[in-house]
Amino acid sequence: MNVSLPAAVSLEQLRKQAKELARADSVPLSRAQLALARRYGFPSWPKLRAYVARVEAGAQHAFEPDPDYYAERAEGLLASALDDTPSSVAEFTRWSAPLTAAGARLVVARNHGFADWVALRRHVVGLRTSGEPFARAFHLLRAQDVAGLGALLDQFPSLVGARGTNGNDLLALASATCDERLVALLVARGADVRRGNVHGWTALHQAGYANLPWMARVLLAAGAPVDVSARGDGGTPLVVALFWGNVEVAEVLAAGGVVPRNLRTAAGLDDVASLEALWGTPDAGAHRGFYRPHGGFPSWRPGDDATEVRDEALSWAARADAVAAISWLCARGAALDADVYRGTALTWAAARGRVRAVRRLLELGAGVNVRGTFGGPGHGRGTTALHHAAEGGHLEVIEALLAAGADPTVEDELYGGTPAGWAEHNGQSAAHETLR
Repeated sequence: MNVSLPAAVSLEQLRKQAKELARADSVPLSRAQLALARRYGFPSWPKLRAYVARVEAGAQHAFEPDPDYYAERAEGLLASALDDTPSSVAEFTRWSAPLTAAGARLVVARNHGFADWVALRRHVVGLRTSGEPFARAFHLLRAQDVAGLGALLDQFPSLVGARGTNGNDLLALASATCDERLVALLVARGADVRRGNVHGWTALHQAGYANLPWMARVLLAAGAPVDVSARGDGGTPLVVALFWGNVEVAEVLAAGGVVPRNLRTAAGLDDVASLEALWGTPDAGAHRGFYRPHGGFPSWRPGDDATEVRDEALSWAARADAVAAISWLCARGAALDADVYRGTALTWAAARGRVRAVRRLLELGAGVNVRGTFGGPGHGRGTTALHHAAEGGHLEVIEALLAAGADPTVEDELYGGTPAGWAEHNGQSAAHETLR
């Protein structure tokens, strides 16, 4: 049976244990080393020794057996550093690595305790049979095996505080599965709800991102902070939620404090009183360094121009179905067809299935066939609101747009796809039938 590997075990202690076992059992040292490795769940002594050496050096734990995963994490780390996220910039500074793709890969390799990218890849390929506890825990998370994870934590209690790739701990990885049972287990076992990864991203950010009110309540009750920024100044869990118009979790997060208080958050929360209080003040456009939830969105720099701040707020109101805020902003000159960052107000409302916002924007004069951008650079270019309503299968929105004169024959600029084609590509059969 496997036994727990002490959190503070060192190579010196490990060698001493092996020698004592060899003497006690009157066996060769190599046999005692193998027996000790297997006792701790490792297939060989070299695997155990290498693992302990990396833990002793404070290295991050690799856990995903696909090498491409680490390449993507390197790309995301570089994007975050280029957005001036302090914790990400610090990783490059730590290893004197340039802010390049190659530099990012070197940082990821060094953070895992390897000299270069090739050595990290070699290690990752063998993870499935390595016996490493963190990788085993990740496998249980992926399988959503709550009982199995609990048993592993009984054996290795220190795993709750261990850090994996890009500084993600098990709580961060559990929150990404959206399985609230796993999150509750880790919180009960003492996981640090205040901890963020190299992007500053906490489990509470993930709850906002995935629209998980119950998870947010658990994390808030355990002391998770609402004022921590990730991926740029002002990138709090609430802002992450409102970026996607995740109203349900946003209400839970806002109850813990509206941070930051600017035109974005007021619009997304449909808080007209705050819009009036902020209008014309420096706070209206403050703390807008956050503009994308991950590196899949293109680079941008939010400005402090009052027009940009106002027009951006309109799109944040639209994606949250904040009809009162939409009316208030438009009455004060917000440009209905402005594409401030990756989407007009109508496109955002259509993409999120916000039929009330769609109807109000159309009543106010939004251009139903205006082409714009949306999502990542390889996703929406030259698309209309109808493309994105079709993509999401939002039938009420599709009907409202068609009634207002939306052209179902418009082709996007990247793929030449019509709204019906987008519906078909995304498996939205009812929307495809409506548009076909």
